[in-house]
Amino acid sequence: MPGTEVDVVVIGMGPGGEDVGARLARAGLSVVGVDARLVGGECPYYACVPTKMMIRATDALGEAARVDTLAGSASVRRDWAPVATRIREEATDDWDDTVAVDRFTGTGGEFVRGSGRITAPREVTVSTADGARVFRARRGIVLNTGTDPAVPAIDGLAETPYWTNRDAVAVEEVPGSLVVLGGGPVGCELAQVFARFGAAVTIVQHADRLLPGDEPEAGELLADTFEAEGITVRTGMSAARVRYDGGRFAVKLDNGEELAVDRLLVAAGRRTDLAALGVGAVGLPEDVRGVDTDERMRAADGLWAIGDITGRGAFTHVSMYQARIAAADILGEDGAETADYRAVPRVTFTDPEVGSVGLTEEAARAKGITVRTGLSEIPSSSRGFIHKVGNKGFVKLVEDAERGVLVGATSVGPTGGEVLGALVVAVHAEVPTTTLRRMIYAYPTFHRAIEDALNNLA
Repeated sequence: MPGTEVDVVVIGMGPGGEDVGARLARAGLSVVGVDARLVGGECPYYACVPTKMMIRATDALGEAARVDTLAGSASVRRDWAPVATRIREEATDDWDDTVAVDRFTGTGGEFVRGSGRITAPREVTVSTADGARVFRARRGIVLNTGTDPAVPAIDGLAETPYWTNRDAVAVEEVPGSLVVLGGGPVGCELAQVFARFGAAVTIVQHADRLLPGDEPEAGELLADTFEAEGITVRTGMSAARVRYDGGRFAVKLDNGEELAVDRLLVAAGRRTDLAALGVGAVGLPEDVRGVDTDERMRAADGLWAIGDITGRGAFTHVSMYQARIAAADILGEDGAETADYRAVPRVTFTDPEVGSVGLTEEAARAKGITVRTGLSEIPSSSRGFIHKVGNKGFVKLVEDAERGVLVGATSVGPTGGEVLGALVVAVHAEVPTTTLRRMIYAYPTFHRAIEDALNNLA
């Protein structure tokens, strides 16, 4: 089939794909961006931005509930309409990506709406509404296809109108009751959102704790918080069967318990289809979870990969970080940075927030590191005492005792994600713990708990 020659084809126009494409186009390369879905990806339409708008609203409700303890009395009438309106009008433009497309084409890139597939080295065939288009990339291809919600093979589930995160952010009304399958970051955030807006929520988590990728203390504290707020938490369990009768879901757990609810949200991780992407055409395996890259984001000759499919964390900030590295490599910039994942930050925006960076204690020990840990409780800190109600949290440090540097840290609390910033610097720059102990920590702040955790390293 005749093809069009360009310098670079970017398959997948999420945040990283848009960024790398724009960088290359502004540098004078001919760039084609390809996506069958919305330019901007999951983040602005279904994940980071709309969910944090939801969480901002629920945080206001959470604080209102604390007024009686701190400042007299308050009554609140919950109303989902302002939340739905804000998501539709401010975050997503009613799920219209015109602004994002124009932003990319304004840099000089060309956008093609369709599904891109690698059909030969440096060749992409795009299936569009008007037929197939073939592009041959002189410099190469960048993959940024992201991931889709994973749907477990549960008896009857596929035949029901279950939600994923994409459905949950678009709802106009809060259901009366909800089961959330999955206790990771997405499941925990959305469970608390809907519960605070009046839904009776049950989380069913197959692992033995919530947030299994974080420190056990974080999952335990979050479970206690959820139970106190009326959220039912079932850990170490899975759904065995799902039925829908046209009005209600019946979710049967593997312990025999059956839950009858209005809605079912599946938050069981993410998946990608490398076979559909055609990576086999460049010699890469198609039956694996992701694409391996080197420190310059190279996956094969003439092929770079960034974002979720690299397995370095399904976070916008990782995708954007990798985008600038890939762009610099494609442009042949001298002295360009290389990827370093020692200090990847991650935040679950529940109340309390759970921020983590680097290795957990368990992961550090598995790597053979001689570990020392230090933990300080937020409620017993000066700021925690002042904050009073809603002050649950802690700071936990994981030190490589032989080198005297932090290799991981967790910050849980009212501003856990913000306190994490100092810890990210410490892990990334390998600041000696002796230096961290000699710093001055402002009083009374939540981040002062870092000093106490350092003193507790043992």
